[in-house]
Amino acid sequence: MSLAPRYGSLDDGVRHALRRLVTLLALLPLLILLAAQAPRLPGGPLVLGYGFLVLAVTTVMLFLAYAHYEDPAVRTVRRRPAAATADFPPLPPAPRVSFLLAVKDEQDHIESCVRSMAASDCPGLDLVVVDDASTDDTPAILRRLAAELPVRLLFLDRNVGKKRALVLAAEHAEGDVLAFTDSDCQLAPDALRRCVDALVRHPELGAVSGHARALNADATLLTRVQDVWYEGQFRVAKAAEAVFGAVTCVSGPLAVFRRDAVYNYLPAWAEDRFLGRDFRFATDRQLTGYVLGQFRLGRRLKARHAGSSFVQGTDHPERAWRTGYVRSAVVRTTVPARLRPFLRQQIRWKKSFIRNIFFTGTFMWRRGPAAAALYYGHVLWVLAAPVMAVRHLLWAPAAGLWTLTALYLAGVLLKGVVWGVAFRIDHPGTPRWRYRPLMSLLSATLLAWLLPWSLLTIRRNVWSRSAT
Repeated sequence: MSLAPRYGSLDDGVRHALRRLVTLLALLPLLILLAAQAPRLPGGPLVLGYGFLVLAVTTVMLFLAYAHYEDPAVRTVRRRPAAATADFPPLPPAPRVSFLLAVKDEQDHIESCVRSMAASDCPGLDLVVVDDASTDDTPAILRRLAAELPVRLLFLDRNVGKKRALVLAAEHAEGDVLAFTDSDCQLAPDALRRCVDALVRHPELGAVSGHARALNADATLLTRVQDVWYEGQFRVAKAAEAVFGAVTCVSGPLAVFRRDAVYNYLPAWAEDRFLGRDFRFATDRQLTGYVLGQFRLGRRLKARHAGSSFVQGTDHPERAWRTGYVRSAVVRTTVPARLRPFLRQQIRWKKSFIRNIFFTGTFMWRRGPAAAALYYGHVLWVLAAPVMAVRHLLWAPAAGLWTLTALYLAGVLLKGVVWGVAFRIDHPGTPRWRYRPLMSLLSATLLAWLLPWSLLTIRRNVWSRSAT
């Protein structure tokens, strides 16, 4: 007999406590392993410390994601700031929503993307698509779609980059909510509505991210690996951050913002500079940072762009907004099917990550100890990855310490198996969980080297979105 109806009838507090207990029992093997390794740390902190820390953080994230995360579109979450109803103005029950898309040379994907946007069951939808000087058949496809669908089109005579194109689209946006997607994505019909419902239900949320999976998951082995990896990055990593209202990257496939939480900072996003140059990458992390950090940096950013119509029109008060994640808002995005485009994408993401450290990293310590620990712990893990790769994959074999290399790779695979098991729990019956250890191995042996390269080439602003 199924236990689901009996579980659903339990008191909310009892149900939450039961979730925590079941999660702890599921994580018990990892807790035993960590307890067994802890006494050995003083004897080899450099050798054992990194692996111990990675496994410990993974265990904590899994506990937060499965024991404490609640989908804000489904019910009002339990963990909220005390002043949620007093300090944050509510949205209208049915807010006007502007759905914005910037596109350049996407003739293969643009029709399916725009149709999925128009098929959204979100009421009061205002669709704005800006063509950033495409040179292929994208403009003709957009004009054909506009004759059939309620879409407003903007055509630019010269390429200005994705961020500036989106900001130009925002000038024409009328909504209380501003939503963004990417031109190679397709949304579930209820995805946008669920994100908007989360904002309406929780006035303290300034932005929420949807849940992304690979649209072309069956194309190649690499796309299958990425699909399983995407699931974990959203279902576990973003869910853990959402418990503390501090999702640090409201991701591009479906990023939904309250107008009053982000509108004044769009010129700062469009004109963002780093290392003395215009930083053209449309970094989702940076836009999220303006929501999370405006209580510290907002007044300064608005003063810097005081002449912009985004600031002169309405001065929205700086607030300590929270950011969230809506697991039930599903969007599928085309991922790179071949290694070279995949590496280009990873380099672009790492450049955005590096730039964002120097923005979000300056204030996250003020968002509370738990949110800060997740953020700075992730930063340290990414920065340490190249060092660990050099130590275990180059130095250790050269010194004849093959056991050290083997232990490192075994730890990498163990972490991948843990994430794979989490995938299997959420998707019983599918064999795809087996691809997750491959992503961990790929990350440790190949992607770790991309961080130094990204830092050395960060002033290059040319990138490609091709997934083939």
